[in-house]
Amino acid sequence: MNPATWSTAAPVIGSAFLASLVEVVEAFTIVLAVGTLRGWRPAALGTGGALAVLGLLVVSLGPLLDQVPLHLLQFVIGVLLLLFGMGWLRKAILRAADVIPLHDENAIFASESAQLAEAAGRRQTSFDWIAGLTAFKAVLLEGLEVVFIVIAVGAGRGLLWPAALGALAACLVILMIGVAIHKPLAKVPENTLKFGVGVMLSAFGVFWTGEGLGIRWPGQDIALVVFAVLFLAVGVATAAALRRLTVEIAR
Repeated sequence: MNPATWSTAAPVIGSAFLASLVEVVEAFTIVLAVGTLRGWRPAALGTGGALAVLGLLVVSLGPLLDQVPLHLLQFVIGVLLLLFGMGWLRKAILRAADVIPLHDENAIFASESAQLAEAAGRRQTSFDWIAGLTAFKAVLLEGLEVVFIVIAVGAGRGLLWPAALGALAACLVILMIGVAIHKPLAKVPENTLKFGVGVMLSAFGVFWTGEGLGIRWPGQDIALVVFAVLFLAVGVATAAALRRLTVEIAR
């Protein structure tokens, strides 16, 4: 890969990796709860079924994307990506300012385990469909977000494969760590990751929307860095201001 191509692909791979990392951690926590409490067979079957559905979705969407005019694709993806990224950034800012609680994988693990135990107490089944469906739903919902992220950051420049590789790398990293420690990944700085991912996705959103409208950004791909810095600065300043306001109200 020559330097020019690498400079374009690197932020795509990085964004897909970090965004997918967050989603995979959340799915892994629920699958781990299912496997620990109800057995690994329903966890594996539910996970495998969700991955099969996601695979069919990707195979179906690929040819369709090739039929869409590039500028229209960039505009639609840019708008959706901006909305998606701003949603992540808003929640990350509120968590950083202690307005809403931080995401706690240990709490999620305990909650899912309690719900599965309660369901098992009400009804026993030989195949444990409830546990399998829980794993299926978790992987499918989080996986859909990963698919969207891969398409969003990769389709605008024909970099779906690099984006997919970034997402795949995130899955492999979480899988290896999860198998090694066999417990919820509570130490992952998830809110920090979401803050960074929200910044990057928002920057991509502005960039692709402009490209779709025919805007030629000064410095071309360097504009992505400028947008990211602006979103980061505004996000950090907003979180700090909200934190001060929260402290003042508490007094």
